[in-house]
Amino acid sequence: MAEQIIWQGSPQWPDIFRQVFHARGLVAYFSLVALVQILFHYDAAQGWSSAMGQASWVVMPATLAIALFGAMAWLVAKTTVYTITTKRVILRIGIVLNVTFNLPFKRIASADIRLRPSGLGDIALQLVDDDKIAFLHLWPHAKPWALKQPVPMMRCVPAAARVGALLRQACEAHLGQRLREQPHPAVAVASRHDRSLGQEMAQS
Repeated sequence: MAEQIIWQGSPQWPDIFRQVFHARGLVAYFSLVALVQILFHYDAAQGWSSAMGQASWVVMPATLAIALFGAMAWLVAKTTVYTITTKRVILRIGIVLNVTFNLPFKRIASADIRLRPSGLGDIALQLVDDDKIAFLHLWPHAKPWALKQPVPMMRCVPAAARVGALLRQACEAHLGQRLREQPHPAVAVASRHDRSLGQEMAQS
């Protein structure tokens, strides 16, 4: 049977900005810097308005930083397409150089979903032990801090529980076996050792 697309989607840039570039943390950091500056320059004789004026220099770097990371989030979302087919997961990523990673189901050891209350989620695709993709080639589409054994990740997937269920069904149909259940919202994918993932990767 010919390979078919089961699901295809892209993250929204506000979600990437919040979850990948930590927009809330960025705002909190510059707010704290501004508060410290206000308290440092406060003088009872001159009042709070003078202290706030002394701390106003924080506004410019804060605006530039937020604008820069927001633009990066927009570019990441604009250049990202995640695809699940009846045989593989495909990650088309890259801002400057667009790269496509083809991850056949038989080269994926497990796929774990981290869900958020909004329904948004990240799907981490743990590869079999003998397959490896450089962390910098994947970032930001990689599991945070998994530097030694990088894990490809579909970031900020909308309706992630439904997408995870589709992935599970596709894997079961392709591998011809029922996959083990997980005690948390996750998708477990059986692994098979045959040829290297490097032979399956393509660049465009």
